[in-house]
Parts: sequence; C-alpha cells; structure tokens
Amino acid sequence: MATSSISSSAQTPSPKPGGAVLRRVFKAFEYRDFRIMWIGACTSSVGTWMQSLAQAWLVFQLSKSAFYLGLDAFLAQIPIVLFSLIGGVVADRRERQQMLIGSQILQMVSAFTLTILFATGVVKVWHILALSFLTGLAQSFGGPAYLALIPSLVKKEDLSNAIALNSIQFNVARVLGPMLGGIALAKLGASWCFGLNGLSFVAVIISLLIIHPQFTPSKTTQSMLASLKLGFAFIRRQEGLESLIVLAFSMTALAIPLIVFLPVFAGKVFGGGSELFTAFLCCSGGGAIFGALSVAYMGKFHRQGRGALIMLMLMGVLMSIFALSRSVVLSSAMIFIAGAAMIMAMATITSLVQLITSDDMRGRVMSVYNVAFRGGMPVGSLLVGSLIPKFTAPIVLSIDGGLLVLLGAYFLFARRDVASL
Repeated sequence: MATSSISSSAQTPSPKPGGAVLRRVFKAFEYRDFRIMWIGACTSSVGTWMQSLAQAWLVFQLSKSAFYLGLDAFLAQIPIVLFSLIGGVVADRRERQQMLIGSQILQMVSAFTLTILFATGVVKVWHILALSFLTGLAQSFGGPAYLALIPSLVKKEDLSNAIALNSIQFNVARVLGPMLGGIALAKLGASWCFGLNGLSFVAVIISLLIIHPQFTPSKTTQSMLASLKLGFAFIRRQEGLESLIVLAFSMTALAIPLIVFLPVFAGKVFGGGSELFTAFLCCSGGGAIFGALSVAYMGKFHRQGRGALIMLMLMGVLMSIFALSRSVVLSSAMIFIAGAAMIMAMATITSLVQLITSDDMRGRVMSVYNVAFRGGMPVGSLLVGSLIPKFTAPIVLSIDGGLLVLLGAYFLFARRDVASL
C-alpha cells in the first residue's frame, strides 16, 4: 500500500551519523574481493613486520653498526629499482594473481630459511643481507602486480578509499606486527618471528586463489622494451604524473630513514632496548592508521595534490623535532603525528597516480612509480647510514626533516603541477 512521502519519512528511521561515517570510511569493504584481499594482505603484513623488528634488532646486535642497518634496508629495496620495470610490463601481459602467488612463495621460502639459520645458531649478517636481497627480488615482480590489481577490485569512484584502506592494513600490521614481534622476540626468540612470518604468507596465497579481479591481460606481439617505452610515453603525456613520480622518490628517500634508524634512537640516543624500539614503531604505526583513516573518510577531495604537499611539509617539521628531542614522551608524540602526516601524503599521492592512469597502462606506470617510491628508500637509508657515524643520528635526521619541508615547498609554490591536481 502506497504512503505519502511525509508518513514514509516518519516511519523510516534516519541513519545514525556514526553509521554513515563508518560506511564512508570503509566503503571499499563492500566489494567482496577487496575484503578478501585486504584480510590476506594484512595477515601477511603482520608477519612481515614481526620479522622486520626481529631482523633489524638482530642486525644491530650482530654488527653494532648503523651502517649495516642501512645496508640491509638498501639490499631489500635495490632489486625493486633494478627489476620492477620488467615486472610492470609482465603485469600488463600476464595474470596478476599468478605473479603475486609466485612472489609470495619466494618470500615465504626466504623467511623459513632465516628461521632455520637462526634456530641452528649459524646465522651471520651476510645471510640476512642475502635473504633481504632475495625478498626484494620477489617484491620487484609482486609489487607492480599488487598495485595494478587493486583498481580492478573496486569501482573508480571508490579507488581513493580502497588505496587508503590498503594503507590502513599495512599500518595496522605496523602496529600489531611489532607488538607481537616484540613479545615473540623477548619470550620465544627471533626464530619465532621469522617462522611466523613464513606462515603468514599462506593467508595471502589463499586470498589470491579465490578472488576474481576484472582484468584481462592484453595480447601483444610487442617486445618488452617497446611496451616499456609506451609506458614512459604515457607518463610524459599525463599532466603532473612525472612530478608525482619524482616527488615519490624524493619523499621516501628523506622520510623512510626515520623508521629505518629507530633502533639507533632507541638504543644509542635514549639508551633503551627492544621494548623502546617496539614502542616507537607502534607509535609510528598508530599515527599512520589515524592518517589512513582520515584519507579514507575524505575519499577523493578537491586539490588533493596541495593537501599531500602540506602534509609532507608537516612531516618534515615533526621529524626534525623527533630527532632533536631528548624526551621519550615528546619523541613518541612526534613520531605518532609524523606517522599520520607521512601516510596521508603517501596515500594521497598514490591515489592521484592511480586515478590518472588507464588500466591497460597500469602495470607499467605503477612499476615506474614503484621504482621511484621504493627506490628512494635504499638510497636514503644507505646515505643516512653512512652519515650517522660522522655526524650522529639526531643531526642527520633533523637535516632530513628540513629537506622534506623544502621539497614540499618547492612543489607547492614553484612547480605547481602537483598542487593543482
């Protein structure tokens, strides 16, 4: 029986504001395949962070050197710089799920190998460095495939939200992983951290086997070099895309050392142990979750480029304060807010790149972006690791923070193509 619009309105309760906010924040979870992929990736990321905590502490304990911490980070990332472009071409020609499964298996084998080496008491720093390189090699093919896969799981209007939620899973893991890893490291030993990481890859492999992304690999007789040239030509044609890629490299080169060298601050600057290192990691991860939730709520907003640059400059200020602070409480607060600013800038820049890129070019464009984004990490880590013994960690990291401010200001006021997006 039909009713008037007035009576219908009176009988239908209006949605609660809190429920509307949650639906907006977690909009991409309405897609089944995205939910499954998110759960699998989050589980694997928790294991990865458990290993990262134990591995960083182990490298520092075995070597007593900030340089080897930087070298480990360098060797984990440099294969991405060397091989991701090839991975991007393959991601546009092959089933992205199969590429990812192969990548996960290789990383799982690496984690179990480190487990055995540590458990048998024969592990050396060079073992860890070699396995970091092998893991990076696997990620050089898995990374472009994963980044290209996400847009095929959601509609275009929900892509910014999906990318922000993907950042959340990574940073939920960045909180849970160090917490669980710290407990396992203190109570059970590093081998448990490495072994549990190996098991965590099973979850993402299962998720990859049951999702159904809307993507058909392109059939082409072009050589890989010709396909790669087309990808570069596409990047040059799209306004702002080149600048976003340059910004991604510079941003990670300057910002990521804050995370890489937390063991130095926890151990040498504050005289703490693995517990303080874990606490700093959790503060950074908690801030990143807050930042990612904020980006997910905002979705696609006006002048995203300008917002990302402002967050980048804020990150630089907070990073310098953290580096110069001698208060654990102040440092914890600074790294929490810096984590939020960092992830807001990174998630927004990634969203802009994905929104500009067509699906048939996505693997190649995202491989170039991945090279820049991930390539900045080893360069920054190796450089900072070599400078810390000469100038101390607080001085080097505070200068890094100042350079981040200058980087954001340059793209905000001088090179305006990113700010106008």
